[in-house]
Amino acid sequence: MITLDQCRYLLALSHHKHFGRAAKELSITQPSLSIQIQKIEEMLDAIIFDRSKKPMLVTKRGEEIIHHARKVVNEAENLMNLKNSNSKISGDFKIAIIPTLAPNLLPLFLKGFSEKYPDLNIIINELQTEHILKLLKEDRIDAGILVTPLKDNEIIERVLFHEPLKLFTSKNHKLSKLKNLKISDLVMDDLWLMEDGHCLASQTLNLCRIKKDINVLDNVRFKGGSLDVLKNLVRTSGGYTVLPYLSTLGLSNKEKKDQVMDFEKQNPVREVSIVSSRIFYKEEVIEALEQEIISNLPKELDSKKRGRIIDI
Repeated sequence: MITLDQCRYLLALSHHKHFGRAAKELSITQPSLSIQIQKIEEMLDAIIFDRSKKPMLVTKRGEEIIHHARKVVNEAENLMNLKNSNSKISGDFKIAIIPTLAPNLLPLFLKGFSEKYPDLNIIINELQTEHILKLLKEDRIDAGILVTPLKDNEIIERVLFHEPLKLFTSKNHKLSKLKNLKISDLVMDDLWLMEDGHCLASQTLNLCRIKKDINVLDNVRFKGGSLDVLKNLVRTSGGYTVLPYLSTLGLSNKEKKDQVMDFEKQNPVREVSIVSSRIFYKEEVIEALEQEIISNLPKELDSKKRGRIIDI
């Protein structure tokens, strides 16, 4: 019979694809982990890991076994949650948030949330959407805050708010002179863009219906990973960029007045949600986090307001 610990060994090794790193996470020696994996493979009469590859690969049969091992670990954790269901919110809570949300959303709620639940140990990572989804499905984090809809049946989404997308232009940019800005007015070779992998880059491309190889400066190829970098490039090198509403709050009053542009009629928005991979797992914590975020949103940002949601 395969034990719960052995299921955890399988999950750790399938994640790291490396005996040393998996053993370190599990707080056991590398030889011990190797012996345990060999025992499991002998009991199941199956090769779970192809050790001839570097990094090692999970075999097709191994994927099926690991899928069942994950279910076993999940159910064990669910039982522990039932045991502690009447206790106060406590324990570890691992959450990941995308970089275009983290700098502006976390300061709105994190201090108050941590003070409200002092027995909850909150671990936060700033990661791109693809990485967050991978960690959720591997049960290595409890929740993520990112842009939806994801169109993924394995992920549960709780919509927090709809955030308008705005233009931030350089001083005296011709777009800033328009009274009624339309998407068709955008000058495509004047746009500073997030690097590939960030959902805001995909949203901007979808919004503008443009190709990827655009450059503000003829001899510069740049894709930013930080909204602050993009804002500073607009200030110093001209052009414009697309910013989510929360990231415009730190601009000066003059910049907000003269350089932040809204679209005519229905403003494009992005949908921001808390996502998880299991329905009842740490639901109480996720609900508390949802309430804390919504209650601390700026009054100008109506959590129920919708516009033209830009697909990621």
